[in-house]
Amino acid sequence: MTFEQLKLIPPILKALSAQGYTEPTPIQQRAIPPALEGRDLLGCAQTGTGKTAAFALPILQRLHAAGKQPGRRPIRSLILTPTRELALQIHENLVAYGKNLPLRSAVIFGGVSQNPQTDELERGVDLLVATPGRLNDLINQGYVHLEAVEIFVLDEADRMLDMGFIHDVRKVIARLPQQRQTMLFSATMPGEIEQLADSLLRHPVKVEVAPPATTVELIEQSVYLTDKAKKRQLLVWVLQNPSIYSALVFTRTKHGADRVAKILNGAKIPAQAIHGDKSQGARQQALANFKSGKIRVLVATDIAARGIDIDSLSHVINFELPNEPETYVHRIGRTGRAGAQGAAFSFCDFDELPYLKEIEKLTRQKIPVVQENPFPMELFESVPKQPRPPRPPREQRQGTGRTASVRKPKVGAPAQRGSGSPASRPKFKRSGQ
Repeated sequence: MTFEQLKLIPPILKALSAQGYTEPTPIQQRAIPPALEGRDLLGCAQTGTGKTAAFALPILQRLHAAGKQPGRRPIRSLILTPTRELALQIHENLVAYGKNLPLRSAVIFGGVSQNPQTDELERGVDLLVATPGRLNDLINQGYVHLEAVEIFVLDEADRMLDMGFIHDVRKVIARLPQQRQTMLFSATMPGEIEQLADSLLRHPVKVEVAPPATTVELIEQSVYLTDKAKKRQLLVWVLQNPSIYSALVFTRTKHGADRVAKILNGAKIPAQAIHGDKSQGARQQALANFKSGKIRVLVATDIAARGIDIDSLSHVINFELPNEPETYVHRIGRTGRAGAQGAAFSFCDFDELPYLKEIEKLTRQKIPVVQENPFPMELFESVPKQPRPPRPPREQRQGTGRTASVRKPKVGAPAQRGSGSPASRPKFKRSGQ
C-alpha cells in the first residue's frame, strides 16, 4: 500500500516524500482511513511502529479541510502526552508533516519558563501538544481555552497511568466539548486503560497490529547474568565493541544515571546523563549531542523511554532491569524503529531474576542468555574506580584530637563512678557490714 491509496492530500504527500517516507506502516494503514472519517479510535501497537503519523496525518488533513476559523485561531486539536521529550518529538513531526499547510502548532511543557509558550498561545494556534501538568497550569491562568477542540488525542495512555497523570488527564477531559473526535494510543493495554477508553470513546474502531506488550521482531534481545558489583565492568567491556556506535543505557535512578555516565567518561567512552533533575536546556543539549554523534552513549532513566526518537540508534542496554515489565517493552522500543534493525542487552543480577521472569511472561518470549560474566577478569582493573574524598586532618575530626571537646556532666546529675574528687565519690559497703 502507498500513502496515495490512503487518500491523503497532495501537500501532505509532498511533505512525507521530503521526509523519506515510502509506504505506511501497518498501524498507519489501518488507523488513517477511519481517523480521516472522524471516527473515534483505540490504537494498540508496538512502540516505534509509527503511531505518531497514524494520528498526526489525519488531524492535519481534517483541520485543513475545515478551513481557517474567523478571528484569532482557537485550539482545534489537542494532543496530550506524558513527557517533555515526547511532546517535543510530536510537535517536530507535526511541523514536518504540515509544512505545506497554513496551520499553526505549538508545544507546552513544564520545567522551562512559560513566557515563550504563552506568547505563542496569545498569537493563536490550531494544534496544541502538551503535557498534563503545564496544560492545567495555563488553563487555570486563562491562557488556554479548549471550547473549540474538535480532535483530542491521548498518546501513551498507559504511561500516563504509570506516571500518575490520570487525575490531571481527567481534569483536562472535563473541559473538552462533548462533541469531538477522540483517539487513544498505547503500546500496552492494562485493565485501567481499557476502562478509561470505555469512558472516553464512542463506538471506536480498534486497531491492534500486534498482541499488546510484544516487542518488535527486528530487535535482537539478549541477557547477561552477572553479579551486581560487576555490572560497571561489564558495561565498559560491552561498549568496547565498535559495532555499538550509539547506545541508550537505562538505569532505575537519577543518581545511578549520573554515576554510570561518570564511569564511562573515565573509561574514555563519551557519555552524558539525562533525567528529571536535569534542566530542560541540559536535557535538550544532551539529546542534541547524542543525535549529532558528539557523544556515543546516553544514560537515561525511564523518563526518556517514551520521548526519544532516534532513527539510527543501534543498541539499548538495560544496565538495571525495570521493576515493571511493560517498561521493558518501551525501553527496547527506542531501537529497531521504522523497520530498522536493533539490539537490546540486559544486565540481570540475582535480585533482578524475578523482574526477568515477569518480562518474559508479559512478552511471551524467552530472552536468550549470553553467559555469566563473559569478559576477562583482567579487565576489572582497567575500569577506573570512584576516587574517595581525602580524610580531614586528625585535629579537625569530630570527637578526636586536640580540639575534641570534653564532655562535662550536667548540673545536678549524679557523678559518674571514678570521676571527681575522692570526697565526691560514692561510698560502698562490703557485703555483711
